[in-house]
Amino acid sequence: MNSPLSLLVATDLSAPSRHAAQRAAMLAKRPGVKLDLVYVLEKSALTDLRRLLGEQSSAMEGRFHAQANEALTQLAADMHARCGTAVDFHVVEGSVPGAIAAQADLLNVNLLVVGARGAGFMRHWLLGATAERLLRKTVRPILVAKQAPHEPYRSVLVPVDFSPLTPFAIKLTQDISPQAQLILLHACELPFEGKMRFAGVEEATILQHRETIRREALARLNEVAADAKLAPGKWLPVVVFGNPSHCILEQEEEQGADLIVLGKHGMGMTEELLLGSVTKHVLGQARSDVLVVAR
Repeated sequence: MNSPLSLLVATDLSAPSRHAAQRAAMLAKRPGVKLDLVYVLEKSALTDLRRLLGEQSSAMEGRFHAQANEALTQLAADMHARCGTAVDFHVVEGSVPGAIAAQADLLNVNLLVVGARGAGFMRHWLLGATAERLLRKTVRPILVAKQAPHEPYRSVLVPVDFSPLTPFAIKLTQDISPQAQLILLHACELPFEGKMRFAGVEEATILQHRETIRREALARLNEVAADAKLAPGKWLPVVVFGNPSHCILEQEEEQGADLIVLGKHGMGMTEELLLGSVTKHVLGQARSDVLVVAR
């Protein structure tokens, strides 16, 4: 990320979405950061209201807009008091994921911040269709705030698959958490290990193959760190064997991570980004905040 940090917080004014706003304010405690809020009035609900009330619906819609503006004015003031950065807000109408993505495009932000749960459309944020649609509709990074923030991120777990996405994920992580230690995690699998065991290959031979893979992975992690110019003492390499999803969640606990950085890969037939199974699983099960990057 070469441009200054710009954040868009999607809020429904629930307590969990306030966690997202508080985290964004914490990230904005630096010069040059642009900070915006967006609140979506659900188009389908407004359509139902117009059908039921007819011409009288305009007064009710005006009341909804006024209430949203009043609440957002207060939230923006609270965020400004926390970070010293001016906060703009926007009340828009539309389908929730599409409206959020469109506002992010309009403002050209480089990070979306959302709560893990909420009222209405965000109640089942991680497991519901709305979350996946938003994650598929934008290539912009999305930070899912699961916990009320008490301090800047200190320990960030970055699973590494050595894809072209890795350098961008590390750079963004450095931008939003410059003081944190990065744990670069690679989950390995020994090809055909089960078949080798079934065929009676000696355990010592299997362990030797595992050690070779582990050393190769460590060497590649060191190359990744060198390319990213990570300072000694600011990062830790971890190589483990097993299912990537399980390994990530285990290391989250073992390393005391307060943020996990994941990638999403692939393009669907409708040119919407596909959300990988590992990312889906970790989003749903992790206790820490999760940052999903796509480019």
